Amino acid sequence: MKYVVILMDGAADYRIAALDNKTPLQYANVPVINYLARHGKVGMVKTIPDGIAPGSDVANLSVMGYDPKRYYTGRSSLEAVSMGINLSESDVTFRCNLVTLSGEGAYTDKVMIDYSAGEISTEEAKILINDIKKELRTKEIDFFPGMSYRHVIVWKNGPYEFILTPPHDILDKKITKYLPEGPHKDTVLDMMIKSSRLLKNHPVNKKRMQRGLNPANSIWIWGEGKKPRLDLFYKKYKLNGSIISAVDLIKGIGICAGLKSVDVKNATGNINTNFRGKADAAVRELKNGQDFVYIHIEAPDECSHQGSIEKKVRSIEIIDEKVIGTVKEALDKQKEDYRMLILPDHRTPIKLRTHTSEPVPFLIYNSTNVTDDPSSSYDEIFAEKTGLYFDEGYKLIDYFISKKKH
Repeated sequence: MKYVVILMDGAADYRIAALDNKTPLQYANVPVINYLARHGKVGMVKTIPDGIAPGSDVANLSVMGYDPKRYYTGRSSLEAVSMGINLSESDVTFRCNLVTLSGEGAYTDKVMIDYSAGEISTEEAKILINDIKKELRTKEIDFFPGMSYRHVIVWKNGPYEFILTPPHDILDKKITKYLPEGPHKDTVLDMMIKSSRLLKNHPVNKKRMQRGLNPANSIWIWGEGKKPRLDLFYKKYKLNGSIISAVDLIKGIGICAGLKSVDVKNATGNINTNFRGKADAAVRELKNGQDFVYIHIEAPDECSHQGSIEKKVRSIEIIDEKVIGTVKEALDKQKEDYRMLILPDHRTPIKLRTHTSEPVPFLIYNSTNVTDDPSSSYDEIFAEKTGLYFDEGYKLIDYFISKKKH
């Protein structure tokens, strides 16, 4: 038996008037998902425990079988692991976004225009972060370039008492109320202010503005974390597995769980990613002996943060065709017994442009136990009616992998 999880980040939503009062999952043209829903099982799962902020870190831990209340130690530390950064027990890590803030005036009065600086390229971002590193690095604090707008800071023997806000939660808002809080807030804010001075007239930003692109004119520090410790996935489930993602956070969870992280050329984490390449990589991993593959696709979440209804619907349709369809066809041709789990990690409603904690729909298809329910569909509305519900998200994968027929 082969096991495939296809994680459509942020795909779940609310009804949208512009989509005939349907959700994007309801509205999208998804023939493969429709087939799997008709011949599989649909239900709801709560991936975000009460009292924990609804982030992809927490939600993906849940989906992968790890109780966030027990295992969660912060987002940025997982990203650091993916980037190959060696962490000690006393290190504190932070996510360091390159963002676009509004123009003139005092730093603390600026507005968050773009949490990704126009999805800045990795090549441009590396130049900017390395230049910031030259100016702001100390014996205790260091900067590490990552992918696109996503980077990491490591503070040796650093403090952990902070209140920090994700930049995608405050789009189009004045940052005044969302600046760092805590005993060491001044150190963090000082780095952000100094970065804006360094980046204001940087050659990379001048060229971006000439091309009509948003400049990366500040760093935004958030997502503090400490060295993560996860039980090995193989120890839990006796399955050898791989993880496929363009996002360091997701790669980091997989690596900490002992999964093989597979890189895919031109995988970007947005709607321009190499969808087919991810599917082909998953098929190769399964063909080469892996029992379990976790495919993470960021595109629906990025489209939601941008407030793009059209792109969110389109991203779901592309996933259906180029990822789910490709994997299903390959496994069917190989006459492999397999189970496929399809779900978002959390909701990212278009009207809010940020994550929420409500349960999300899941779909399980088992090639050895094909049912037939013509009324079944995969979306938030139908899934709520089925009565199949997991209040603790980390238990869903136990159900998915169990030897029982379902």
